[in-house]
Amino acid sequence: MSSNVGPMDLNAGRSPLYLDFTGASISRDSGEHPAPFNRSRTLGAAPSIVLPHQQYVNHFAVDIGGSLVKLVYFSQDDDQESNGDSFGGRLHFVKFESSRLPLLFDFIEKKEMHLLEDGVEGMKPVVKATGGGAYKHAEEFQERLGLEIEKIDEIESLVTGANFLLSVIEAEAFTFFKGKKEYIRTSNESNDNSNLFPYLLVNIGSGVSLLKVDGYNQCERVSGTSLGGGTFWGLGRLLTGCKTFDELLELSTKGDNSLVDMLVGDIYGGLDYEKIGLEASTIASSFGKILTDNEKTLADYRPADIALALCRMISYNIAQIAYLNAMRYNLKRIFFAGFFIRGHPFTMDTLSYAIDFWSKGEMNALFLRHEGFLGALGAFLTYEEGIPSSINKSLAESIDSRANFVERFTGNPPPKGKTASPGGKAGAGKSGRDWVEKFIEVGKLSDALTGQAQLSESSADTLDGNEEASPNQGISEYDLWGGETCMSASCSGLEVGVLHVDPSLNQFPLLSDAASYEVSVVDISKDEEQRSYWIGVLENQLDVFADKAIASQGGTDEARKNYDGFKWTFSSHLEKLRKEPHAYGKFGLCELLEMREECLRDFGFKDSYLSNKESENAAALKVLPDLLNELDSLEESKRLLALIEGVLAGNIFDWGSIACVELYKNGTILDIYKQARSNLKSRPWRVDSFDVFREEMLDRTTTHKRYRRAILFVDNSGADVLLGMLPLARELLTRGTEVVLAANSLPAVNDITAKELRSLMQDVSKVCHIIRGGLEEGRRLYNQYKQMPDVQEINPSSPPYTPLYIVENGQGGPCLDMRRVSRQLALAAKGADLVVIEGMGRAIHSNYNTKLNCDTLKLAMVKNQVLAETLFDGDIYDCVCLFEKCT
Repeated sequence: MSSNVGPMDLNAGRSPLYLDFTGASISRDSGEHPAPFNRSRTLGAAPSIVLPHQQYVNHFAVDIGGSLVKLVYFSQDDDQESNGDSFGGRLHFVKFESSRLPLLFDFIEKKEMHLLEDGVEGMKPVVKATGGGAYKHAEEFQERLGLEIEKIDEIESLVTGANFLLSVIEAEAFTFFKGKKEYIRTSNESNDNSNLFPYLLVNIGSGVSLLKVDGYNQCERVSGTSLGGGTFWGLGRLLTGCKTFDELLELSTKGDNSLVDMLVGDIYGGLDYEKIGLEASTIASSFGKILTDNEKTLADYRPADIALALCRMISYNIAQIAYLNAMRYNLKRIFFAGFFIRGHPFTMDTLSYAIDFWSKGEMNALFLRHEGFLGALGAFLTYEEGIPSSINKSLAESIDSRANFVERFTGNPPPKGKTASPGGKAGAGKSGRDWVEKFIEVGKLSDALTGQAQLSESSADTLDGNEEASPNQGISEYDLWGGETCMSASCSGLEVGVLHVDPSLNQFPLLSDAASYEVSVVDISKDEEQRSYWIGVLENQLDVFADKAIASQGGTDEARKNYDGFKWTFSSHLEKLRKEPHAYGKFGLCELLEMREECLRDFGFKDSYLSNKESENAAALKVLPDLLNELDSLEESKRLLALIEGVLAGNIFDWGSIACVELYKNGTILDIYKQARSNLKSRPWRVDSFDVFREEMLDRTTTHKRYRRAILFVDNSGADVLLGMLPLARELLTRGTEVVLAANSLPAVNDITAKELRSLMQDVSKVCHIIRGGLEEGRRLYNQYKQMPDVQEINPSSPPYTPLYIVENGQGGPCLDMRRVSRQLALAAKGADLVVIEGMGRAIHSNYNTKLNCDTLKLAMVKNQVLAETLFDGDIYDCVCLFEKCT
């Protein structure tokens, strides 16, 4: 439609749909099989969103455009444990060509989405539909499936989807100019969302709509054009013979539009038109060069050249209209979205060049990683007349919205020995193959689709066990997961991950500058040398981890097969990042280390180092009493130094470091610990502000001014936590400082988890009354307040012991992402005036440059030569003791 639509209030007295996002995630697989991630992807379903506590939702949504139909539907995970009336499930995203609508109907019937869960006679689910086709094809839905379409406003759906994604997805928006991709922040950390609104949303489907978005509740269609994706596809089909949109886009990557378009240089003898700032390569007239040779016919021009000329003609026109409207309404941000873009580099570069040219470099074209499903997602998150879910809205507008949502890029394989049937219910596959075999086969099929491997006769079976081959080598266009990227290696590689949603996560309140916080110190997406090195390190570690992981599953053939699946999957990610460093958004070393742990968990390796942690804890416990007695015998100044040396020596125990793995081969952990203490590099250490820390502590002793509450982020099991961090915590408790020990929520290498630490502390309580009394007092206060209490004041009637708490940190990897910590840790930060961050992963790989609104002590032994050289021109086993006073 081309007429303007006035301002809309999206909250006009309507009832909300309540979607339970607790613990939700977007799944990589299509709902039936996990899939490889290093392949170019053109066919298939987009990732699904997992809603583990969502009750059954009896509707699905479609966005029916002139070129493509996008489908969002809910499936229930019957194999998950129920929670009252709530069951796990996921939202799936699938696309079809509009001209092949019967395939959509076949798919709906195959999934039995046209039937209610309980099969109530005479009742059908509601089909929520947006886009122009919602009106055009309503009768077909009725005739074929007996379904009534509930029409959702197209603009509301687009804006709801865009606002949601821009609010909650880290690095959702990016620029793409002259082949270079840069991610930008669209922060909603201020309550008025001033950093996000207003903006212009240019949705390029069959036609083009330009929407001025002023907030979550208001938008206005300010312009549009009929020259859009449909024009490109229609003319392209006539002129090139391409049968599909993707084929046409792929063809354009091989073209040279200068053989078809008249350029500025053609007019001015190969020179720029400098007076008005036009480069010689600028298109002066699309398809204008054809007029210079009357003898040539269509057959004399290469289809690829025509395809690229068409792409650029449409893109330049859209960009100029967008710029003019941005100027008209004084908008500084222009977001381009829609299935015309699909991460296609030439399209994005053309739009970017035009915006840069017309704005004289003052504006950038912005793109969305989840560009294709805005309308479908927005439609699904609406109820009846179109109101966005109240939960969706409140989460998106919350200051912690970015903490509640985190994008993952690993697969979610089905439960062991199970696959998902067409109806979305778990069951054994027809072929009898287990899911690992099918998983590996998906990779072979994907290779075949991209021309990288020959498809064997046996692997041409459909992935759900049906032996009937479809016209496309057994793969229907909804059988493979995938974003809308082209198959070419030149494609920008926009990867869409799994959006995990957890409202229990919060931003760490003590961050000094949350808006500019960067978790990874090393940005492997920008630094090619660092990226090559660290990917190589992780590849070399795969064989080191193998024995531990396989033994943790009993050393069976199935365990080896699982590890092969993990190794293949993670290696695929590494290869993807080696070739396309921006494929997963703004991706640093910390995210890569966490991805490894996610891949291990996906293949059933929940805690590969459990037995090592247990044995190391037991050994360290035996010598803990002697260590505490030794520390108690020292005067305060020497004791403080001994405590810090103990933390640094204990931090050598890290199974994630190749150098440390070699040490494990040469002695027991007690031998290694004693050696580390005796061989600890002499002061001054590589980074050494211990004297400042000691002076602060001694001054507080003299003035009787305690730290009120200290949060200690612990690292490894065994000697690290028991002989290093625990004595430091004990020292603080004796000084009247409340102590919060923050440990991992999930296992990662040999890092201790909060659950393990609680159990371990029961044993420690038997040998240390200070720890025992602190735990008892902390438990008493927690039971009294039913949550993490505020800092308690000290007076003559105070209990004899200072409270000690143990909380989860919200992490599942070896680093510390302060954008997302557990709610209990966020509550514990209230009143905290000292934070101690220990370990190479938490204090060096991440957070080395992080400033907090309290005193901070960062302690670590650097167990990687390259990292030591990169950060402080140091050596392996250098020590870091960085104390920063709050300013």
